[in-house]
Amino acid sequence: MIRIGLIDFDTSHVAAFTQRLNHVDTAPENFVEGARVVAGWPGDSAIMPERIPGYAEQLRGYGIELVPEPEELLGRIDAVMIESQQGARHQERARPFLEAGLPTFIDKPFAANAEDADAIIALARRHRAPLMSCSALRYDPEVTEALRLRDKLGPLLSADVWTSAALHEGNPGLLHYGIHGVEVLYTLMGAGCIEVRQVSTPGADIVTGLWPEGRLGVVRGLRAGQGGFGFTAHYEKGHHMAVIEGAAFYTEMLKAIVGMFATGEEPIPLAETREIVAFMEAAATSVSKQGQAVAVAGLSAGQG
Repeated sequence: MIRIGLIDFDTSHVAAFTQRLNHVDTAPENFVEGARVVAGWPGDSAIMPERIPGYAEQLRGYGIELVPEPEELLGRIDAVMIESQQGARHQERARPFLEAGLPTFIDKPFAANAEDADAIIALARRHRAPLMSCSALRYDPEVTEALRLRDKLGPLLSADVWTSAALHEGNPGLLHYGIHGVEVLYTLMGAGCIEVRQVSTPGADIVTGLWPEGRLGVVRGLRAGQGGFGFTAHYEKGHHMAVIEGAAFYTEMLKAIVGMFATGEEPIPLAETREIVAFMEAAATSVSKQGQAVAVAGLSAGQG
């Protein structure tokens, strides 16, 4: 049984993941096999510090050992999940575990910018530590079905995604919540975006990415009116629209994470994970330039 440690408790994910991995307070159809959360460090937060005491108490009630310093998890765990909501903290939080060669999952957003993403990837490569980061929405059954439909409808030519897009200064722009929509877009379109344009108002964002061969992907970030998540995929021979509801994506993502912890094989290319960060960084630059097109920064040499 793989022993997992959790770092930072300012997100509901620490409870949701523990319930599924440890088979507690959730339905059996949500159970994920092969790993258990055994210990954690509640940490602190620049985004939602008020959440930490409640989740710490909840996990303590599940029998999770809480340690006073993150490094004290070393020797107690086989893999780690970095759960801080703030991307800017992830390099610091992940460092001791990557240096120890531990398989590491970093929750979204992977990093605050492409430079930080490069540094995290380089650290993982240097110490041969398997690494993964994503939004759970990548693994939603509706997204999986849209990919399967390529067998029937032909190549997926473009996609339009909508996402709740609440803002927070600790995760500027799309990093905080719009990343869910960006992750769905990348799951559908794949890596390789060339340039990004973004226009924003207080109530909404419109982000357009240009892929090779003129393929276009759009993310609509919602802050006014009804929020939620969904997409329309456009194929060579048809269209498919879906609304993302429920939380099945947590279970499916955790299966992928546990698979990486067990085998060391990364389910998502790190070049794509890094490009998602670069896409959001380019989008923020585009906003500052009144919607001008901004190139997506390429991967640093040796970081793939």
